[in-house]
Amino acid sequence: MDTININHKQENISLPLEIENDPAALARPASPKHSLVILDRRELDRHCLAQCMTAHTADFQILAFGSIEEWKQKREEYPPLSAILLNVGGKMVDEPAVSEQIKSLSSEFASTPVIILSDSDDFAQIVRAIDCGAKGYIPASVSISVCMELIALSVAGGLFVPASALFAMRHLLQSSSSTARPLAGIFTDRQAEVVAALRRGKANKIIAYELNLRESTVKVHVRNIMKKVKATNRTEVVFKLNDLFQNNLSGGSTASSLC
Repeated sequence: MDTININHKQENISLPLEIENDPAALARPASPKHSLVILDRRELDRHCLAQCMTAHTADFQILAFGSIEEWKQKREEYPPLSAILLNVGGKMVDEPAVSEQIKSLSSEFASTPVIILSDSDDFAQIVRAIDCGAKGYIPASVSISVCMELIALSVAGGLFVPASALFAMRHLLQSSSSTARPLAGIFTDRQAEVVAALRRGKANKIIAYELNLRESTVKVHVRNIMKKVKATNRTEVVFKLNDLFQNNLSGGSTASSLC
């Protein structure tokens, strides 16, 4: 009888161990089937961003590289590419090197969305990025969870731009009849915006804030505007701009005298 009881106890010991092992196997997370590549030449920035994104999603394997060439050398080691996040930081999209990079990526990876992450939400920069082929433009002011949702939207075929771009578009449409047309052929679009602000008597610092520009950039625009209207100081430039508007609105043409 003692032998039978001992065997019975030994048989019962192994059963619970097998049951406890099963849930652990089921709980192991599946490896992501797709990858998201972050491109940023700043090593610390790209790796910090990659770690934050990894903590917020299990849908993608987050990869960080300094260039697309670095990724190409190891592409066979990772899941298929679903999206490219190009972090331009404080650079402007209309800088030749940046715009050419966006065009190149968008052309080479036509079926993969190229998304821009930028410190700026300037309307002109957003439009330029989309023109270059980007499928989304995310300002760095959003949270990491929102950023991941916007990337998922682009992967699903959507196109995201910040709400500020829509407000800027509305402002341009409202002011186009009174500002853009009289200045066509004389000033660039950005200079026309600065001209409108100058005519309202706004200081460079205020203009820079409203147009999301550096104050030094505004000063450059003001100097170029002064050259075009042949003014020697800020007061004179405003006076000549007002004359320019009056002449254009009354049907006269002063463009030839400014050349």
